[in-house]
Amino acid sequence: MREPAFWWRPGSGSLLSPLAGIYAAIAALRLRTQGRSVGVPVICLGNLTVGGAGKTPAALAVAHLLLAAHERPFFLSRGYGGKLAGPLRVDPAVHSAAMVGDEPLLLARLAPTIVARDRLEGAETARRDGATVIVMDDGFQNPALAKDLAILMVDGRRGVGNGRTIPAGPLRAPLEAQIARAHAMVFVGQPGNLKSLKERAQHYGAAIFHGHLEPDRQIVAALRGHKVLAFAGIGDPEKFFATLTDAGIAVVARENFPDHHRYTAHEAQSLLARADAANLMLLTTEKDQARLGGDPTLSSLAARTSALPVRLVIEEADAFRALVLDAARRRSEKAAD
Repeated sequence: MREPAFWWRPGSGSLLSPLAGIYAAIAALRLRTQGRSVGVPVICLGNLTVGGAGKTPAALAVAHLLLAAHERPFFLSRGYGGKLAGPLRVDPAVHSAAMVGDEPLLLARLAPTIVARDRLEGAETARRDGATVIVMDDGFQNPALAKDLAILMVDGRRGVGNGRTIPAGPLRAPLEAQIARAHAMVFVGQPGNLKSLKERAQHYGAAIFHGHLEPDRQIVAALRGHKVLAFAGIGDPEKFFATLTDAGIAVVARENFPDHHRYTAHEAQSLLARADAANLMLLTTEKDQARLGGDPTLSSLAARTSALPVRLVIEEADAFRALVLDAARRRSEKAAD
């Protein structure tokens, strides 16, 4: 499903305000629900809005910090786009994106990853399997689990769009209610006019961080001099295309698809034909590449498509590390008492 373009235009969406009001009331009530603890710290990465703002790179960055501190992080994901309800531990050698979703496959490369529709059951599974910290990729608006550290990611370019909740706008819950539950906010990319948003966050005591997505330098160097057909089915494909352009990669053609898009054989053949006709390399995101695997009808496209990994770089690195490690230690100290 594609996001309506009007969501990102200021002043739009008024005709859907009555429906949005109902959705907002329910979402705000869920945010006020007290979640349960499973005895190990829970660090949650979430979005204010529908669409990509860097949750998965942020989850990976948090896990890297925890691993360096000799913690044993487990990722917990709903497994959006996958058919298996779980709870189950992801095995990239066995599971496909159609089974568990694309994001869990990427996360499982770094640390044990549990997919579960019921996040409380998933967290219990992670604890039993030896997790010392649980890192949630999404789930900020889900009230089942108590969060020791809730971090909201904000796309600096798109912000909060028209500021309305679904279906009138992109907000997953009322803005004020979400910010009030956040311990920190990370603004990714060049921020636009987000001064008032930062001021609201600071009013509620949330720590403010700034970050950017940095593409893999070796792959960027290898791609220079080649002409590329770039395609992506993520929350904000334009962000991916802008990353390529900023890195000096010659994007001759581009194709965007809905978030978590499951490619068809016809689409695969079309992309291959376009690349062949203009002698272009095929390039996509790691998430899209994960979705190409496990389907024999997409094997030719998967074999010829390269992915560009990106990592989240936090400008206030020391303060961010301290925030993450403090959250990881807090519940451990309570358990010791």
